[in-house]
Amino acid sequence: MRMSSGQLGFDFVAPRLVRVTPARLGTWRDCPRRYRLGYLDRASRGGGRASSTLGAVVHLALRAFYGLPPARRTPDAAAAFVDRNWNGEGFRDAAQEQVHRERARGWVAAYVTDGAGGDLGGAEPLGVEQWVSVSTERIVAEGRVDRIDARGREAVVVDYKTGRRGLSADDARDSEALALYAVATARTLHRACTRVELHHLPTGEVHAFDHDERTLRAALGRAEATAAELAGATDALAAGGDPEALFPPRISPSCGTCGVRRHCPEGRAAVPEPAPWDGLAP
Repeated sequence: MRMSSGQLGFDFVAPRLVRVTPARLGTWRDCPRRYRLGYLDRASRGGGRASSTLGAVVHLALRAFYGLPPARRTPDAAAAFVDRNWNGEGFRDAAQEQVHRERARGWVAAYVTDGAGGDLGGAEPLGVEQWVSVSTERIVAEGRVDRIDARGREAVVVDYKTGRRGLSADDARDSEALALYAVATARTLHRACTRVELHHLPTGEVHAFDHDERTLRAALGRAEATAAELAGATDALAAGGDPEALFPPRISPSCGTCGVRRHCPEGRAAVPEPAPWDGLAP
C-alpha cells in the first residue's frame, strides 16, 4: 500500500532544481558581486572590448558558414561572413580595425580549408550553436555548444577560441564548461560524448581531452556544489539579506576588464582599466 507524506507525519518538498550555465557558474566563482550585478540586478555594462568583438564575429561567421549547403562552403564564403558580421566596437581606430578584420578573414578561411573546420570526415555537424541541457537531482545545466561533430558513433564537443594566448591539452582537460557540454550533449542527442576539443583559430591548433565517467561525474559534482552556493545567496538576498555580505567582491586582475566595474568601487580602485583594444594580439 502506498502512503502519502502527510500520512507519514511530514510534508515532503522536492528540492528546487537550480538552472545554471557554465558562464553563470564561472562568474560566481570569479566574483560573487559580479554575479549579482550581472545576473540579478541586470546592471548596465561598460563598452565592448575589441578582443570580444573579434571573437563574436568569428563565431557568427562560422555559424553562418556551416548553415550553407556543403557545395557552397568555400574559404571565400567563410571570409565573406566575417565582413557581413563585422563591427568595430572596441578598436582604437579604423587602421587597427582593418588589420584585425583581415586577420579574422584569414583565420576562418584557413580553418575551413586545411584546419579542423574543413576536416569533418565527410559527415555533417550534428549541431551548430546547439543548445544542450542535462538534469541531475540538483541542477539543470545547459548551454550553447559552438559545434558538435560526429566521429563514428560518438559526438565530439568543439569550442572555438580566438584569444591571443596559446592553449594546451590541459585547457581542454580542465574546462568545466566543456565537461558539462559533453554530459549535456550526450543527454540531448542520445549519443555517447566524452571527447572535447578546443579549436584555436589564430594558430590552427586543436587541443583535445577524452573524458571518462569519473571526470564527468566530478565536473557535475563541482557544478552542483557551486549552484547550491549561488542559489543559497540568491534566496537569502530575496529574504532581505545584506547584498554586500552575501555577494562580496573578489578582487583580481580581471577587475580591469569587468563589464560591470562602473558599479564596483573596490574593483576600480584596485585594478586600472586597460584600453578597450589592449587584449588584441600585436
